[in-house]
Amino acid sequence: MSEAYAAWAARWRVPLGFVLGIAFIFLSQPTVRFLVAGAIIAFVGLTLRAYAAGYLEKSRELAVSGPYHYTRNPLYLGSFFMGLGFAVAAGSWMLGLIFVGFFILIYVPVMRRERDFLRRQFGEAYDRYANSASLFFPTFRTSIRVKENCASRVKFRWERYRRNHEYEAAIGYLCALVFLVIKLRMR
Repeated sequence: MSEAYAAWAARWRVPLGFVLGIAFIFLSQPTVRFLVAGAIIAFVGLTLRAYAAGYLEKSRELAVSGPYHYTRNPLYLGSFFMGLGFAVAAGSWMLGLIFVGFFILIYVPVMRRERDFLRRQFGEAYDRYANSASLFFPTFRTSIRVKENCASRVKFRWERYRRNHEYEAAIGYLCALVFLVIKLRMR
């Protein structure tokens, strides 16, 4: 995909996410079983996002600690689990397919664009890190090489979590669950 498309995807990912939210409202048909299973999957994603946000100093420091040992994009991986979890919670295969398509068409180019930005910003340090940690899906066998190649002693800090506005994902999680419970009870 071209750089122009990646820039477009980066610019439009949030507004298109709202369109996906509208589809969620109309397509969701929750059942108790799917709601519980999906809420658990989404909670795993929310937890991963929170954990990653506590290590991230956007554009100031190359994040290689915590979940960044295993994947260069733990925030997007968390978002993927959240979206997938809510598709399950909504009890809609169509919503799940729409979400996966949305993720591939929007977030894959965004991750590549951010990779290129980090390479320009951090140079050789990023290249060493990129050789040790996967772009998206975790590879647990490489975490030792990340430690060796990218000496970082950064610890999780709630201050970073707040500064990265990650609490907004928690609020969104709770709102989506409340919506699904209300929709379930109205059936």
